[in-house]
Amino acid sequence: MTIARVYLVAGELSGDILGAGLMRELKARHPGVEFRGIGGPRMIEQGIDSRFPLETLSVMGLVEVLKHLPGLVRVRRTLRQDALDWRPDIVIGIDAPDFNLGLERQLREAGLTTAHYVSPSVWAWRQGRVKGIARSVDAMLTFLPFEAAFYARHRVPVAFVGHPLADELPLVNDRGEAREALGLPARGVSDAAPLLAVLPGSRANEIRFLGATFLDTAERLCRERDALRVVIPAATPARRAELEALLEGRETLRERVTLVDGQSREAMVAADAVLLASGTAALEAMLCHRAMVVAYRMAPMTHWLARRLVKTEWISLPNLIAREALVPELIQDDASPEGIAAELASLLDDAEARHALEARFAAMHEGLQRDASRRAVDAVEALVARRALPASVAPEALEEGA
Repeated sequence: MTIARVYLVAGELSGDILGAGLMRELKARHPGVEFRGIGGPRMIEQGIDSRFPLETLSVMGLVEVLKHLPGLVRVRRTLRQDALDWRPDIVIGIDAPDFNLGLERQLREAGLTTAHYVSPSVWAWRQGRVKGIARSVDAMLTFLPFEAAFYARHRVPVAFVGHPLADELPLVNDRGEAREALGLPARGVSDAAPLLAVLPGSRANEIRFLGATFLDTAERLCRERDALRVVIPAATPARRAELEALLEGRETLRERVTLVDGQSREAMVAADAVLLASGTAALEAMLCHRAMVVAYRMAPMTHWLARRLVKTEWISLPNLIAREALVPELIQDDASPEGIAAELASLLDDAEARHALEARFAAMHEGLQRDASRRAVDAVEALVARRALPASVAPEALEEGA
């Protein structure tokens, strides 16, 4: 069985990373395979013919989507026709569920095989969506065992593949080496010059809602700690320009800040503590084994709706995986510079607690290493060949993960 054409639609930078790993494994098994759809720089490097820029689908929030809805409908219509004309062996939506699941349903109804990579948080809110998911995909590929258990209970074909980031990131990392890579002092930094990594997000709306708050927090901590240094990775050139604008007029803070392009992992590994927005970055910080504070703000109407719809106790992936509050989560009004700074100060001042958390994260990291891209391609091949999905996790493990 040969896979010749794969249609992939990623919605943001995290999806671009996942898509690139999937593409590498597919190319290794199926030389000559072609890719089309939407991808970012990593997927383009692997050979995708991207029909739209990656950021086309990067719209944050329930209310914000409404403003972009006409354009998103046009993009979905264009992609639908493009996929039908191209006739791929399989269509794989990577995250971006509000966009991709609708596209996948249309293409599945037209006779194409579809899969979705990265489960939406259907187990946390709007669980009735699982019926629509069952009509949209031939299989769901999940990162975590409790997600797979949810789909198995609802009789949706599922493969638990693990998380590619857990495979990619090393179980042992070097804080000093990362600081050297960023041009920061490497010797004696933990004691004499603590380092805070600040990651306000990769989307324009995240910078809009979180950028000033995060910088206010860093400024407050710098006033309290003469030796504190701050590193801020900019996800894209556009995000860098926005961060530069927010730093204008903050001369004291600007002297302490190292602004870097990309290099988010190096920034996390280098840091004593990390401040970040909720999302994949929290998982990445966990896999870098670094103490963190998660803070998130959104449009007031979006938050009002979310409070009434979200049923889970936590929002950050480290807490969801551990099923306990390992990471402080400050949401909306709680995400003030004063509140965030207080949580970060506790981490910066308690080396013993940081080291214990780093050890816990390292153990969680080891448990998530499953060679995810290989397992995902195993499932893709089974779908294309119309075989049963590979047994990627034992039923008792699924129930335990639930």
